[in-house]
Amino acid sequence: MRILVTGGAGFIGSHLCERLLADKHEVMCLDNFYTGRRANIAHLFRNTDFEVIRHDVTQPILLEPDRIFHLACPASPVHYQWNPVKTVKTNVMGIINMLGLAKRVKARILHASTSEVYGDPEVHPQREDYWGNVNPIGPRSCYDEGKRVAETLCFDYHRQNHVDIRVVRIFNTYGPRMLMNDGRVVSNFVVQALQGQDITLYGDGSQTRSFCFVDDLIDALVGMMEQDDDVGPVNLGNPAEFTIAQLAELVIELTGSSSRIVRKPLPQDDPTRRQPDITRARNLLGWEPEIQLREGLTRTIGYFEELLREGKGDRVQMRTGGQPG
Repeated sequence: MRILVTGGAGFIGSHLCERLLADKHEVMCLDNFYTGRRANIAHLFRNTDFEVIRHDVTQPILLEPDRIFHLACPASPVHYQWNPVKTVKTNVMGIINMLGLAKRVKARILHASTSEVYGDPEVHPQREDYWGNVNPIGPRSCYDEGKRVAETLCFDYHRQNHVDIRVVRIFNTYGPRMLMNDGRVVSNFVVQALQGQDITLYGDGSQTRSFCFVDDLIDALVGMMEQDDDVGPVNLGNPAEFTIAQLAELVIELTGSSSRIVRKPLPQDDPTRRQPDITRARNLLGWEPEIQLREGLTRTIGYFEELLREGKGDRVQMRTGGQPG
């Protein structure tokens, strides 16, 4: 098939492009390179089935794909809070443009939503029928509410215009090709540990996250796109729950670092607990994550070690804006 991946040069998008090419599809990678990097997809340039389009999804575009994976949007607080109005536009105008494209060419579209639609959840673990606890005027709402509106638009286009949609809610994902300075907890901890810096832990470290390695997530995204019986939403993430303090200690152990853990106040609206109920994904897709945190962290640490050896980390200024993962 001819498949469009918006945000295709990003962390998750680049892995998805790689997988789709391996499955013998033609892939159009669309990215404005705000957080995407050419280095993430440079190894794909020689593949004649791969095309890169520099474009911002807030603007319409005329293409003719059979499938659309819509991943375009900054996903870390540092980046989406840098220009919150642009983040809202990317979420809302981006999905309107992609749904309009899907309607016009009768393509199936998968929208990558997020666990952030649950906000700071009062239900644990989070199931897809939980409506969430989001602060609509807080510093994170540009992303949280933007993604919630995007889901609304998906289902309205589906009901009103019969657009063939799939909606997934992605929980904390990590792995190679994360940005060093994106402010997410895994990249923060790993880079700080490798550079012998203090590890910055917000709050008392008791808040929890569930970490899914990127390869497992890609399997689920591909499976969901080919699912004919359910449009979603479907939670995609690893149900194994860890405290942030446990993650920090494991990173120190695996890197052999002498870094100290220092504590700072918890940012506003930072979720205290986050764990997906993946019953629907298990039943619908026969999917659940296979790569455990220790193995996935080891592979991620190796990626960042290589970047630092090449000197690409020397210019990195750590940005820490919370620990959403």
